[in-house]
Amino acid sequence: MKRIYIFDTTLRDGEQSPGVALNMGEKLQIARQLARLGADVIEAGFPIASEGDFQAVREIARQVKGPVIAGLARANKADIDRAWEALQEAEKPRIHTFIATSAIHMQHKLRMSSEEVLAAAEEAVRHAKSLCADVEFSAEDASRSDVDFLCRLFEKVIEAGANVINIPDTVGYAAPEEFGTFVSEIIANTPNIDQAVVSVHCHNDLGLAIANSLAAIKAGAQQIECTINGIGERAGNAALEELVMALYTRGDFYGTSTSIVTKEIYRTSTLVSRLTGMFVQANKAVVGKNAFTHESGIHQDGVLKERTTYEIMNPKLIGIETEAIVLGKHSGRHAFKQRMAELGYSLEERELDSAFFRFKALADRKKEITTADLLALMGEEREANAVSQLEYLQVSSGTRTVPTATLGLTINQELLEEAACGDGPVDAAFKAIEKITGAGGVLTNYQLEAISGGMDAQGAVIVTVEFNKKAITGYGVSPDIIEASVKAYINAYNRALETGAVTKPLPKAQEA
Repeated sequence: MKRIYIFDTTLRDGEQSPGVALNMGEKLQIARQLARLGADVIEAGFPIASEGDFQAVREIARQVKGPVIAGLARANKADIDRAWEALQEAEKPRIHTFIATSAIHMQHKLRMSSEEVLAAAEEAVRHAKSLCADVEFSAEDASRSDVDFLCRLFEKVIEAGANVINIPDTVGYAAPEEFGTFVSEIIANTPNIDQAVVSVHCHNDLGLAIANSLAAIKAGAQQIECTINGIGERAGNAALEELVMALYTRGDFYGTSTSIVTKEIYRTSTLVSRLTGMFVQANKAVVGKNAFTHESGIHQDGVLKERTTYEIMNPKLIGIETEAIVLGKHSGRHAFKQRMAELGYSLEERELDSAFFRFKALADRKKEITTADLLALMGEEREANAVSQLEYLQVSSGTRTVPTATLGLTINQELLEEAACGDGPVDAAFKAIEKITGAGGVLTNYQLEAISGGMDAQGAVIVTVEFNKKAITGYGVSPDIIEASVKAYINAYNRALETGAVTKPLPKAQEA
């Protein structure tokens, strides 16, 4: 079967989703999971974009083994040198350089002629090749570029040393049949195309990213660039889980294989959703909560008699398992450790102590602990050492009562307390947090969903808060939705501190 390489750009293009701000620890966590998933290439970031991006790419390059680790760079020496500085300790580094090639981009953005773009691309690839054996070149906005010009360009960059040439549908403009023909023409008319891997990178502005990617595979593309849950700029990218499962399920038609460990798909999707603060829509293909749910009586009857009547994929293939071990308040440390190991968590004693303590606290509030609860619990572990943490919360609310919240935050190990009134208990709690922090946050989005079934299900809350005009997402989980909301707001505040969007409040002793 034809091998298709999976290039994951969740940490680069995916992080460009509005409101997403991952710290280094979160990026490392995602990168390690992508390695377990079996991604061939992990695009770790854009090193010259910021010091934080540079440091994250460097640490991923140092610590994550197995996949190729790529860093993005514009077609200039400074970008390429910075990318190589971040990548040089990787087991398998790749410099990914790009320049726009469509007439509209060359004229209005670059203000360069086609010959100048050709020379810049060739020079950039040649310089990158002098540093790194593995070089990818992308023609930004390729789908709106002149095909003859692209063939000339790709011929030159392959001669200069490019191992991979990428044909992006940068603004999601292409139609599947058109894009397949476009890729075929490039392959047919670039003389040395056999010396490079042909890649595509499709955006989802018209909802066609997966269709275009599949059309490109039929046309001869060997690498597909995608993201977990399809996140990314604007409407996002081709979703890795949809692409991989389409190729797997319709192997009879596509005749291809990938390196992806499908049983890691659901866990990877859940991790990325939690860390980015972007819920997966219920009707999302493959990983949405309704993807394997049957409402119609006819469908239910058919599935009960034979699963394949209405399910073309077995949920176990992507890692959705029936609970083999049900954990609860009487479960011991050994059962907890075994279940966490099954979920892929190798916990040291100190980590196990902390996680088990949190598990027991949750079990006192919830009868049965599901896999979703355990994944959420491990997500909360990263908040254990955050700058600000919720110490206590008390709310008063009712139809004839002014909603009031009193809470205490520990910030830099100092307990700060405030009370506030609001339009509801959540609003009151958020106002109390603002009185303590003085951060000036403005709530722009609030989402709530249950992460499991039942009356005692935990609520997961995602908020988007603007701090100094910078949108930051926050995530919180609790059986109490007001507490979950407060945790989400505090999480957003902690992220704002990490990114420099706000500064820490002065200790009381220094205020005067």
